[in-house]
Amino acid sequence: MSGEGGWKSGFMDGIRRSQRATVAPAPSVAVASGVAVSGGSIRELIFELGSLPITADSSALIDELRDLEDLKSAISARQARITVAFDLAQRAEQAQAGVPAAECGMGVAAQVALARRESPNKGSRLFGFAKALVTEMPRTMAALESGQLNEWRATLLVKETACLSVEDRASVDEELAPDSGAFDGTGDKAIIAAAKAAAYRRDPRSVSQRASRAAAERTVSLRPAPDTMTYLTALLPVAQGVAVYAALTRTADSVRSSGDTRTRGQVMADTLTERVTGTSGGIAGINLNLVMTDRTLFQGDPEPARLEGYGIVPAEWARALLVDEQSGYEDQLHGNLEPTDRSEFRVLLRRLYTAPSSGELLTMDSKARFFPQKLRRFIHIRDNTCRTPYCDAPIRHIDHVIPWHSAGSTHLNNGAGLCEACNHTKETPGWTAKSMPGDVHTIRVSTPTGHSYKSKAPPLPGSKSTRLRN
Repeated sequence: MSGEGGWKSGFMDGIRRSQRATVAPAPSVAVASGVAVSGGSIRELIFELGSLPITADSSALIDELRDLEDLKSAISARQARITVAFDLAQRAEQAQAGVPAAECGMGVAAQVALARRESPNKGSRLFGFAKALVTEMPRTMAALESGQLNEWRATLLVKETACLSVEDRASVDEELAPDSGAFDGTGDKAIIAAAKAAAYRRDPRSVSQRASRAAAERTVSLRPAPDTMTYLTALLPVAQGVAVYAALTRTADSVRSSGDTRTRGQVMADTLTERVTGTSGGIAGINLNLVMTDRTLFQGDPEPARLEGYGIVPAEWARALLVDEQSGYEDQLHGNLEPTDRSEFRVLLRRLYTAPSSGELLTMDSKARFFPQKLRRFIHIRDNTCRTPYCDAPIRHIDHVIPWHSAGSTHLNNGAGLCEACNHTKETPGWTAKSMPGDVHTIRVSTPTGHSYKSKAPPLPGSKSTRLRN
């Protein structure tokens, strides 16, 4: 295979041939799957794609951009078919192994997430997207395969029809006929509006019930923003959300009318913080795990610190949080003594000893069945977020890497911070984990298919890997 036309036509022909091939991994279910393109040939195509020269012809460059976009859509469609075929294969293997029918299919979405280098949460969404496309929405699937829709817009159609029955969803898919070019030139909003209208015509009650059930999904989330800021987001029912915003704006207008020099937005943010935490600064009584080196704290070293729940913060900002804004504190360098309370804030310094060469937190041990509180806190600081590869979820469980019932010890090296979903997935038959030797705490996770993935503890401030990365 040589030249741009060779790799492109060969790859697309292989995908089309594989889409026409069908397998029946389980009774009464037939799913299009791939047999024509092997993993080795795909890797050859990836290598060849990277070695192709880039032309100086503007028209040809735009043509290639469009062709590559079509190729991305075709690859997404094939990934969807492979995902469904993998689910059926896993269910058949689990049923043959004697797994109860209600538990067959557990762990499939997590394996899909690892293979696609996504978080388990995103893997579950990709898994549901693939099943809906392949089994319920053939015309949307055909549009994705042909490049008339990209993966995101196909996802919008799947999402907006999720409340319908299989039959109604198929009817909406037929009505919209994405593979006929009905959405050529339309944007995301137009696609969402068309899908919502078609769904409502089919089953208005389900659409209304979906809206009423949305209140059960109310939540509050936190994600980092640039310059040591965060986005605190609340998903609320419309009446509650409007009421909260109205109360904040009313307070802001009142304060500003009395001569406060802060902007309206600043007053609203400060008011929210004060009302939720009960304090003007919003920090008293809250445990903030700020990890930094002794050089950063006492010697003015520029090595960044790490704030749990946020990430890397500048050294100057970290020192200001502990010193400038706190009006002094008692240095607690010898044990867990209570600090002298000189202000509304209480600061406790706790030394964490690390290995000189790697910067890894040194060991602690326990013979207890459950991790003691100090050891749990130690692991929490070391791991920062869930240790499953690609999962950035907050730690909810401090878990044994090798389970207690399999003679796993309650030891720092056998402990890992996991989110709740990943902890449950780890207990699924066929999943194993073990700690690997090395300077940095490393876990190897093995899936039922025999694939392995490594997870290293994130580097602490001041460690060699952190300095090199920065």
